[in-house]
Amino acid sequence: MANWPVDVHMLGRIAYNDAMAWQHNAASAVGSEDHPDMVAVLEHPPVYTVGARGNKNHLLVSEESLLAKGADVIETNRGGDITFHGPGQLVVYAIMNLRRRGIGAIEYVRRLEAAVVRTLSSMQLAGRTVKGRPGVWIGHRKISAIGVSIQRGITMHGLALNIDPDLQWFDAIVPCGIHGLGVTSIALETGTAPDSVAITTTVLEAIAHEFNTELRSDPSYQEPRYAH
Repeated sequence: MANWPVDVHMLGRIAYNDAMAWQHNAASAVGSEDHPDMVAVLEHPPVYTVGARGNKNHLLVSEESLLAKGADVIETNRGGDITFHGPGQLVVYAIMNLRRRGIGAIEYVRRLEAAVVRTLSSMQLAGRTVKGRPGVWIGHRKISAIGVSIQRGITMHGLALNIDPDLQWFDAIVPCGIHGLGVTSIALETGTAPDSVAITTTVLEAIAHEFNTELRSDPSYQEPRYAH
């Protein structure tokens, strides 16, 4: 029998701070005894986020120059260092009650990573995890960042999968604080224009599989939008 259900909310392109407000509201709801878990599927305008233990020295250019290019720099409460979100990247924020599911923090992150690896495998891409480096890699190039926060057993944040973003945005940072490693995307690895809607569906199916749960569309469902 499926585990506690998850309601999926397709938020389209949404500013980072607006998505944070959604997450806080969702976390409050999921903390109640009978509310289903929630997942938001979305895309951000260009934004660099610095995790709770992040190092702004890993920002290689001035914040002013990034603002001039249309990218915000925001400090956030997720784990991890500094990363980039923007058009062409699939972001999934999961608001789950881990105590109710009987899942610990490390296992939770491993399951998110496994969902991404499963998704990549469906496209004949060999995604892998690396001990001590949350996220998913193809060779030595990171294709998916994972950063979470967990308070009182309720998760926030989640994963970002590079479908077809402008990878030059990553030149402004040391991604996730790790020197000497690159960043890649599904488009770069396959050499084709990815079907973002199909990939989104595959990611959600993989999450349902890894968490042994039922995913349900919210009443305001809309197709994901990943236009550049």
